[in-house]
Amino acid sequence: MLVVVCLLPVAYLLGTFPSAGLVARTRGHDILREGSGNPGASNTFRILGWKAGLVVLVLDIGKGAAAAGAGLALDGHRGAFILGMAAVLGHIFPVTRRFKGGRGVATAAGVMAVVFPLETAVLGVVWFAIARGLHKASVASVLCALAFPAIVVLLDGSTLDIAVTGGLAALLVARHLANLRRLVRGEEHGFGRDDDGGSVAP
Repeated sequence: MLVVVCLLPVAYLLGTFPSAGLVARTRGHDILREGSGNPGASNTFRILGWKAGLVVLVLDIGKGAAAAGAGLALDGHRGAFILGMAAVLGHIFPVTRRFKGGRGVATAAGVMAVVFPLETAVLGVVWFAIARGLHKASVASVLCALAFPAIVVLLDGSTLDIAVTGGLAALLVARHLANLRRLVRGEEHGFGRDDDGGSVAP
């Protein structure tokens, strides 16, 4: 447990790695000033196409998975959650960017993939189907975030598993409140097409 605690700053700093910002910069874009302004995979997909979006998605998932994997090896589920959540918080509140980061969905998915690989894979497919069907990544993210703790309860998960997945779901929903408000007003950015309804260029 002591080693896990000592690794907390490392996991947090790993989470601050600016995947979307770096990928966008190589294409001559500032991801914080385009689209939704969110430094994440969905906005990268919207602005730069699916290849760049996929790179960011893999990198952001990797941040959470690497941190959680180290924690799992050191202290089981407890360690995975501690270091994984540190990475998620680093992504959402990066000290390197004045605590203004992404929504945390992909990094959280990386954490869950380590602890609950099958359930995460299934919800990943569900997320993609909803996002592509409704053209709203925010809706897919909120629904899958809320579904995760319910699935853990149905699978008779431990109190720790239920508490952490529930808390993570609440955090992700809170991070999407602005998106949900825009959705109600009919102003939410689309996923898989630009604001005029056309296809995003690959």
